[in-house]
Amino acid sequence: MRASFAVLLAACLCVERAFSLVCWSCDGAESNWGCWRWQICSDSDNYCVTTYVGAGIGEYSTQSISKGCAPICPHMGINIGVAATSVSCCSSFLCNISGATSVATNHLVLAVSMLASFFYLFGPRL
Repeated sequence: MRASFAVLLAACLCVERAFSLVCWSCDGAESNWGCWRWQICSDSDNYCVTTYVGAGIGEYSTQSISKGCAPICPHMGINIGVAATSVSCCSSFLCNISGATSVATNHLVLAVSMLASFFYLFGPRL
């Protein structure tokens, strides 16, 4: 019994990774709807990466989303009001389905919190 367990353990330790990481892939798509291709990453790639770049004022705005495989995670985010960039990483099968939405989410959270504060402060008087 111990011998068969030792053989099984040795076999598990000697087996190389059977499946590579699979990520969604696109280059410069205007939205996540343009990112329905997938790619099998190389053995040196450990992350699925999503890069979001957006800029604009009012009706004049543009955004670009790129997705793919990467050996390292260059996680970052910059938001200066009229322009923003964000890079997010994950490391499981097709995990980069959504865009790097932290920039858009920050604006939504700010707007909702301001509205809640307004009703909290002035609600009894309305």
